[in-house]
Amino acid sequence: MRSHLLNDATAEQYRRSVTEGVERVAAKIATTDRPFTGVTVDALSPRIDEIDLDKPLHDTAAVLDELEDVYLRDAVYFHHPRYLAHLNCPVVIPAVLGEAVLSAVNSSLDTWDQSAGGTLIERKLIDWTTARIGLGPAADGVFTSGGTQSNLQALLLAREEAKTENFADLRVFASEVSHFSVKKSAKLLGLGPDAVVSIPVDHDKRMQTVALARELERCKENGLVPMAVVATGGTTDFGSIDPLPEIAELCEQYGVWMHVDAAYGCGLLASLKYRDRIEGIERADSVTVDYHKSFFQPVSSSAVLVRDAATLRHATYHAEYLNPRRMVQERIPNQVDKSLQTTRRFDALKLWMTLRVMGADGIGELFDEVCDLAAEGWRLLAADPRFDVVVQPSLSTLVFRYIPAAVTDPAEIDRANLYARKALFASGDAVVAGTKVAGRHYLKFTLLNPETTTADIAAVLDLIAGHAEQYLGESLDRAS
Repeated sequence: MRSHLLNDATAEQYRRSVTEGVERVAAKIATTDRPFTGVTVDALSPRIDEIDLDKPLHDTAAVLDELEDVYLRDAVYFHHPRYLAHLNCPVVIPAVLGEAVLSAVNSSLDTWDQSAGGTLIERKLIDWTTARIGLGPAADGVFTSGGTQSNLQALLLAREEAKTENFADLRVFASEVSHFSVKKSAKLLGLGPDAVVSIPVDHDKRMQTVALARELERCKENGLVPMAVVATGGTTDFGSIDPLPEIAELCEQYGVWMHVDAAYGCGLLASLKYRDRIEGIERADSVTVDYHKSFFQPVSSSAVLVRDAATLRHATYHAEYLNPRRMVQERIPNQVDKSLQTTRRFDALKLWMTLRVMGADGIGELFDEVCDLAAEGWRLLAADPRFDVVVQPSLSTLVFRYIPAAVTDPAEIDRANLYARKALFASGDAVVAGTKVAGRHYLKFTLLNPETTTADIAAVLDLIAGHAEQYLGESLDRAS
């Protein structure tokens, strides 16, 4: 079995195996004509269940044949222009190359003696990102597994900086459309059940700063401790961007930690056209960015950034076998000193390769394209009497629902939209997401593929309308 270990004696076997796998994937991508096959759980599960993992095939080609049957054939392909559902982006080739390199070398980014140059590359990228944000010379950060972990770490730092031992008194303020990880983080951090105060949003789904000011004042009057305000730079459902400058003013006035969850909107940091939409982010105490959303990176690639590097000490623990305290005096850089994780992939290499091949402007151009596409899609929806569109996009998300001319029952319209989404997914012709607005079911396009066109959007809207009309017709038949 030693023949399967990657080393100097097996380098050629590694080259052949990886090349064979890459050729299979490349062939699949080149011939994929829709984002999904429509396979069902009941159809796919037995094929996987019948595989006996205790009986290996002992042949790479045979395993790849099997993989084609149980995964590659029916995978949901985000690179297809009619994948319009979640915050999943097509990936750029330099990042995929970086993925291949980091997987083979397998550096662990916790300590210098496991990563060396990898440590310095990650630190360089953190400095590059904090400079793009404008956090100042004392800023720092670390790569994470994703926005949820980044938000958790940011709120951990905020909790510790609040300097109170009575966690029941702590309050976190976030808009009613903020990411669920804010409430999840509060629970994980041992805060009380009422810790997260939901702030209403305006018509554009942006946090109402008047309401925020009122809640901050109420918190103070009640003898509670305002721990953090979480402003969102691109909400998951609407792509809405909270009024960051006004929120920063309130945070300064009340002495509250300001965290900006820019997991989605971080692409604006590279934008050539729309950077001003995220003005005010430079005043944050901490920021979440997900490069695997709007920087076109493979999962996972995220980071949490802080204005003051000293606050990262709240995540620091020293172990004699790993990162003893003496290493700090010896100026040996250990990234585990900043991270909630110990063993950690060299995900930073993917962004490094992307910047060195494409440059930041290349990333920004791609993100600008999807923002432009969303604006065009909004105009299509606003002019189409079959649909109700919720807000004009700030980023690349469109939330809408089909409204039949002859049906007025909101519950029946809900069912028609739910059916249309499921039927579209089952057909494999396109993939769209769904959400609720004011308790009603809506559909959602998350546009992150520059290859998607307005013609694609129009075609998918026609498919949605067709499925909804089919459902309503069958419903009328059943009722009669």
